[in-house]
Amino acid sequence: KIFRIGVNKTWSSKWFSKKDFGEFLRQDERIRKTIKKKYKTGGVALIGIARTANALTVSIHTSRPGVIIGRGGMGVEELKRELTKLLGNPKTALRVEIEEVDHPELNAELIVQSVIEQIEKRIPFRRVLKQTIERVKRAGAKGIKIMLAGRLNGAEIARTEALHAGSIPLHTLRADVEYSRGAAHTTYGTIGVKVWVYKGEIFSEEKKG
Repeated sequence: KIFRIGVNKTWSSKWFSKKDFGEFLRQDERIRKTIKKKYKTGGVALIGIARTANALTVSIHTSRPGVIIGRGGMGVEELKRELTKLLGNPKTALRVEIEEVDHPELNAELIVQSVIEQIEKRIPFRRVLKQTIERVKRAGAKGIKIMLAGRLNGAEIARTEALHAGSIPLHTLRADVEYSRGAAHTTYGTIGVKVWVYKGEIFSEEKKG
């Protein structure tokens, strides 16, 4: 992603500080960890953080907004209370925005979460890879690559397996390539998951998220 920042990707944290940089960075990390832990099954694709002089806006991009919003907006209010306590500064005005992901089946982070969920349920990894790639191709992706590493299917020796379809032009800057990674925690160890999704080329001036 960092290779394309300023070209067709933008920062997930938008703020600038000289004296409080370290503290703000720690806060961002804690906010993201808290939200991901709280909504593990909430289909959270991206957590954007924007700061001004005395305000903080957290925008959660999700495929299941109802899970986060809750009945009558109660979920958002509870989350705001948790994040305010975490920040430890009552003067900071906190806003939480929920945005729905347009095409969840083409989002690399959501694909990683789906693969992790299936591997943790002990579904054979080859079946998981083939079914996921087929689903993403049907959704209109021009290319997808999934890589797994670890004790696959409980094998004694750890190894790396990858499967791909279509093209993944990693060095073409105008290519809209999404990347994400995660880890499945199984009884026989941790299995790393990496996903690349190529959605086509961007020729306009408009920046993508």
